[in-house]
Amino acid sequence: MFSMTTTEPITPPDMSAVSEINVAGVLISLGVGIALWLAASFVISVITKRIAEGSTFFKKPYFRWAAPALRALEHERRVQRAHTIGALLRSVVGVLISVLTSVYVLKNLNVDVAPILTSVGILGIAIGFGAQQLIRDFLAGIFITIEDQYGIGDIIETSEVVGTVEAMNLRITRVRAEDGTIWYLRNGEILRVGNRSQGTYIPPVTPPEGEADSAPQQKAGE
Repeated sequence: MFSMTTTEPITPPDMSAVSEINVAGVLISLGVGIALWLAASFVISVITKRIAEGSTFFKKPYFRWAAPALRALEHERRVQRAHTIGALLRSVVGVLISVLTSVYVLKNLNVDVAPILTSVGILGIAIGFGAQQLIRDFLAGIFITIEDQYGIGDIIETSEVVGTVEAMNLRITRVRAEDGTIWYLRNGEILRVGNRSQGTYIPPVTPPEGEADSAPQQKAGE
């Protein structure tokens, strides 16, 4: 007679190897992400420093396409533009490296990233539709900075105001008008701008007050 009640001990599968591989993958992903961030920060810092110092490296023929953004400027203005471009590059590179590192870390933790990426994509589309004006302002600020349309200290003329640029960032340009009023102009709404400091602007000649008053009287006497 054979006994049907005989049971054999069930040994759980050895998960140490799997967990060790996952931990190693997470550490490698984090290490690669940090290394990429440090390398990118170093490269951006070097480029920003050379732009701020007016290095002749970027004046070579194969950098001619970047001449509008890298041409020689006054020291203060050049430094301001270099820091703006450097901050923009750091932000973009930081977001890209963070997203990629997070995806690889989740994959090494055996998390299905496909639904997460789909949800993030849908959320990004919704935020993009809701923040169209903000994105427009930022893009306009980027091109204003790169193309050197105007900078701090320039006298500009727009459809709204004529005045001196006191501060500018990627979203707002602050202008002091001739009467002392401070105007805050959204970069995406500046459709036309004239820079009186860059060209050969000649202010209109206004006749003296005595001549301006006597001209109508003389014409009336005639």
